[in-house]
This record gives sequence, structure tokens and C-alpha cells, in this order.
Amino acid sequence: MPSGGGKTTNRSGSRRRTTVKLIDLALQGGGSHGAFTWGVLDRLLEEPDLKIDAISGTSAGAMNAAVLADGWTDNGAIGARAALDAYWNRVSRAAALSPLQRTPIDRMLGRWTLDTSPAFIAMDLMSRVFSPYDLNPQGFNPLTRILEESIDFERLSRAPIKLFVTATNVRTGRGRIFRNAEITPEVLLASACLPTLFQSVEIDGEPYWDGGFAGNPTITPLVRESDAQDTILVQINPRERPGTPRTAAEIFNRLNEVSFNATLMKELRMIALLRQVADPGSGEGARWASMRTHRIMSDMMVTLGYSSKLNAEWAFLTMLRDEGRRCASEFLDVHKNDIGQSSTADLDVLLAEC
Repeated sequence: MPSGGGKTTNRSGSRRRTTVKLIDLALQGGGSHGAFTWGVLDRLLEEPDLKIDAISGTSAGAMNAAVLADGWTDNGAIGARAALDAYWNRVSRAAALSPLQRTPIDRMLGRWTLDTSPAFIAMDLMSRVFSPYDLNPQGFNPLTRILEESIDFERLSRAPIKLFVTATNVRTGRGRIFRNAEITPEVLLASACLPTLFQSVEIDGEPYWDGGFAGNPTITPLVRESDAQDTILVQINPRERPGTPRTAAEIFNRLNEVSFNATLMKELRMIALLRQVADPGSGEGARWASMRTHRIMSDMMVTLGYSSKLNAEWAFLTMLRDEGRRCASEFLDVHKNDIGQSSTADLDVLLAEC
């Protein structure tokens, strides 16, 4: 695996050479739950011996990826961390004007849900009867301005970090992967376009919806186009959830989680399967088989329902950020030495599902 070198000073005052480890990041989408990923990235960017070669992101994961890469191009890790802080601050300030707010009772009880918010209930009911073309004929999306203020897209096109942003072609049902020079505000909006909330986003004459339907996130370009052999998946959609959903909201939430995880699980299962092959060959099969996978996630996500993905209060975002930093620190404490050596995510359990 390609690596670089940097110099640090030890306690005796001598200089020793440290090995820089190349990594890829795979970032899931999930609305404001993407603030958890913000925290993970903020912590990883503090590690001088970890170098990000490529990022694959969908929806909120794509937003985080683009903001990070643009900030990195401007001023390295410091610029990336500052850019992420500024982006999520803008998201929170815009949300302060939204009618989607927690009720006083929810605030008093410390619940992050919007399930009892009159505005959320009304929006949820109307979205089951009317389309975004009825309710939002002008196609307004508050994220448009936030993205334009947060990212220099010309600079992003020449970022040293490779970006892969997934959106789903409405007509064909297939995912399309956009790379640095192709990424615009419209591409990021398309990657996060939930069809019950927003009109499809037209790019090159084709309509696009949320990339989560096709890959959340897509692993394939990391295997084919990145020099790194270690991929850290930041997972914010729970794969398993205890109990059986019974309310309409619980059923809808679980359907989204299952569908948005399905393609990712297939790609991870492919990695596990190719590792079992005696001779995966010397081409793409070998690249899949040699890929080392790691995962950062939190059990907290199981306690958060669908409606909280629309809650962008600063207190909620910073709570998720802090949880992301905690989980990333825990991962580094236990597994940092495994990066570049061996996988830490057990993918073999997926083979039983084939």
C-alpha cells in the first residue's frame, strides 16, 4: 500500500519517521444524523498519520465529503475541520426559522423526536397524499444557499481527495456516481433528494433522487479508483433494530433503513465472498479481496427515529457530533494499529445471508 512519511520529535529530542496510512471513507446519509459523521471526521482529521485518499458519500454523507474536501484543499486538516463546523452552523441557523421544531414537552423531557410536532405531523400526512410538485411547486430547497456559501465548487474540482457522490436516476433506477469535477450544488441536492419531500433534481436532462436507493454509500469506486486499501465506513443507519415496528411511523422508518442499507450490504458481502476464494485473480477481484474494512457506528442511532433526521437544532447537532468524536476516538484507541494491517469489521457473518 502506498505510504508517505512525516517527521515527529520524540522525548529524547531526536527525529523519528512516522508512516502515513492511506484510508478511504465511506459515508452514509441520514439527514441531520449526518452530524454524527461530522464528529467522526473531526476526530479523524486530528490524526496526522492518517491521509484520506478518497471518499464515497451519499446524501448527508456526500455533503460532509464535499465540505471536507473543499476545506482540505484550502488549508489542510485545519481548513477541513473549520469548513465542517461552518457548514453545520449554517444548517442549524437555517433550521431555526423552520416550523419543524420540538414541542415544549419534548424539550422538557429531553427527547429529540419531532413525532409530536404539529408541523411535522401535518407535513407527514400531506406527503402521503400530495407530492412535492403540489406542495412546493417552485422546488425550493433551503440547502441550496447553504451549499453555495459553504463550498467553492471550482476549488473542489481540483481537490486532492477523490470524491464519489451517488444519486439515483429516476428513469433507469440505476445509481450514477459523480466525481470532483462534476460535483455542483445540484449534484449534492440530488444525492439527498427524498422523493416524498423534494422534486427530483435534473442533471444533464435526467431526473435524480436520493442516492441511498442505489448505494448508501457506493463502495465500488473506492475499490477501483483509490490507492488506499483500508476503508472506514461511517454507518448511521442501523442495520439491526430490536422488536417489530407497529406504528405507521416505525414501519416507515424501518423500511427506509432496510432499503437504504441493502445495496451497501451486497457490496460488503462481495468483499467477504472474494476473501473466501482461493485465487481471486490479479484483476478487480483481487482488489476487492484485499480491501480492508473498518466500521464506526453508535448504538445511539437505534434510539433515534425518522423524524429526528429533520431536527437540526444546534444542541442536537452538537450532541451527535460529540458522539461521533467519542466513537471515532474509541475506534482509534482499539484499532488504529490495525489500519494498514487487517480488517476490523467482521464481514464473514454476511455470508450466511447469501
